[in-house]
Amino acid sequence: MFGVHPNRFAPLITLSSFALALLFTTAAADQETAKDPPKEAAKDPAAAAAKDPAAAAAAERPEMAIGTQAPPLSLPGADGKTYTWENYKDAKAVVVVFTCLSCPVAKAYEERLVALGRDYASKGVKMVAIMSNDVTIKPDDATQKLKARSEEKKYPFVYLVDSTQEVAKAYGAKVTPHVYIFGPDRKLVYRGRLDDNPDPTKVTTHDAQSALDAIVAGKPIQTAETRAFGCSIKWKKESAS
Repeated sequence: MFGVHPNRFAPLITLSSFALALLFTTAAADQETAKDPPKEAAKDPAAAAAKDPAAAAAAERPEMAIGTQAPPLSLPGADGKTYTWENYKDAKAVVVVFTCLSCPVAKAYEERLVALGRDYASKGVKMVAIMSNDVTIKPDDATQKLKARSEEKKYPFVYLVDSTQEVAKAYGAKVTPHVYIFGPDRKLVYRGRLDDNPDPTKVTTHDAQSALDAIVAGKPIQTAETRAFGCSIKWKKESAS
């Protein structure tokens, strides 16, 4: 069994308790999980749907089922190149992460995603980040900013831009970050969260890492589905269908 010590995923700088509290208080108003509906929708679903039909449609859209073949891929990267599954044909597994720069929860996971990508690259695993937010709502996720951040942090993965949001729809992605792992045959073997807590000091299960360890070792994945949590993907208003 190949493993990575949990501490490898901790940020280089430990956030103070106050900073973490502020971070997740900010995220709370913008948070949606694959399981729990927003408070407004819970109170009056009809009113919430009328206010944001695109978000309502996304909430009802099913997530990709385990065992599903990876949908076709052809997206521009923040580096100006176009990427398809052909770019990952030799990978033992491919980790697809719907994420962004603007979400506080995604920010909290940035170092852990970078560590995961670097630590498993030598084991035949490749990672892809996909940004699907409407940039008119979240301008901090504009392509030039993705490119600058990628270069600054030396990401071990490319940032792809899903400007039509069709890829996110195909996956049933709900939040950032939302993790999907495809095995050697490019069938979905894991979907959900990276681990069970945005605060790295409180993590008890390294879900995505455990799935990758199983793939690398040729063993069955014990937990193939977990609940993703984070900021809701920001849908275009015309994307209600």
